[in-house]
Amino acid sequence: MPARLKLIAVLLVCASPFVLAWAAWQFNWWTGSAGNYGELLAPAPQPLPQPEFQALRGKWVFVTFDAAACDAYCERKLYFMRQVRTAQGKDQARIERLWVITDGGAPRPELLAAIEGTRISRVVPREFPGRPIDHIYLVDPLGNLMMRFPRDPDPSKMLKDLQRLMKYSQVG
Repeated sequence: MPARLKLIAVLLVCASPFVLAWAAWQFNWWTGSAGNYGELLAPAPQPLPQPEFQALRGKWVFVTFDAAACDAYCERKLYFMRQVRTAQGKDQARIERLWVITDGGAPRPELLAAIEGTRISRVVPREFPGRPIDHIYLVDPLGNLMMRFPRDPDPSKMLKDLQRLMKYSQVG
């Protein structure tokens, strides 16, 4: 009898992970929270068609929209984009930054010096959901709009999202 009990105990121990996994799936024991900070966007039927995005194909692109006068919030977005890109270390060459100016004004020279390396465009694409001025967007190397970050983003969480993308991405 002790040998039979040992065999049953071994079978129960071996079967328990499968039974627990099934129960967790069946009764939804996990919270279901996403592992990313930025909001994933539904894929568009085709990549962004504007020449600015076609020229940046093959790179991950941070995109922000704002007026040329650039208030404190705008400067903070540009600063976060620069810092998150710089924090990527050897992968920073895989990332570009694009500031889409939404009016006809000209940015201040000292601001342009502070954001050196950021590309500037005046063509406002229509494909960006929500109020584009409120977000920082991320475009993938194939030209698809894929993620947006909230109005007042946490740069450390942005950095974590981008590090994960750089680690697992085979393109860009």
